[in-house]
Amino acid sequence: MSKYYNPPRGRGNFNPDTKEPFTMSRTGVELFMKCSRCFYFDKRFGVAQPPGFPFTLNSAVDALLKKEFDTHRAKGSQHPLAKAYGLDVVPFAHEKIEEWRDSLRRGISFFHEPTNIILRGGIDDIWKNNLTGELHIVDYKATAKTGEVTLDAEWQNSYKRQMEIYQWLFRKNDFKISDTGYFVYVNGKTDRKAFDGRLEFDVKIIPYTGKDDWIEQTLFDIKKCLMDDKIPKENSECDHCLYRKIAGGFEK
Repeated sequence: MSKYYNPPRGRGNFNPDTKEPFTMSRTGVELFMKCSRCFYFDKRFGVAQPPGFPFTLNSAVDALLKKEFDTHRAKGSQHPLAKAYGLDVVPFAHEKIEEWRDSLRRGISFFHEPTNIILRGGIDDIWKNNLTGELHIVDYKATAKTGEVTLDAEWQNSYKRQMEIYQWLFRKNDFKISDTGYFVYVNGKTDRKAFDGRLEFDVKIIPYTGKDDWIEQTLFDIKKCLMDDKIPKENSECDHCLYRKIAGGFEK
């Protein structure tokens, strides 16, 4: 078996005959939004899409940002970046902050009783608004591009859905969550004359007003999909579906 592709999972798949709750991550919802067929192969049969290569540089930026904001969390102080943007916020100090950040094993979760689905996700950060007492979900993003960083690209809709799912999960856990979340967007600078062993970044805070009213209906749609014994139709906009169709045609 290839070291880059995991074999089909033998456990953790959806079983339509069991009464046990089905646990699903935020990325599962995103997969369903993009392609219900690939989602079905993953959750019913344990056949996941081929994994992408890890973005290790992004992970390094993520880790360093968390350390930086954690310093201010421990002091209860305002980060200079937030102050520069006129935001009266401080990193939210809570005993479960590390648990909420653990997207692979823990995160924050909620049991949606009507569908018997436990939805969970792992955040990057939360800020507390000193004026309103509300909490703001914060997500770190890293890129390297010329021009201004925005959230206007169609592919960035997944970032927005990610933010909204986190807002929904925290609301369901009885936290007072603001509709406004923040993306801390780090952009690698490419206009230097030489690398010299250093990569410099511009850091920008981008506010986003989330709407989580789509999530509950999506959970019902997901449950309906999972309960159906028929595999969803091919998605003409999914690269994986297109590849399987073309390759399968030659095999036949």
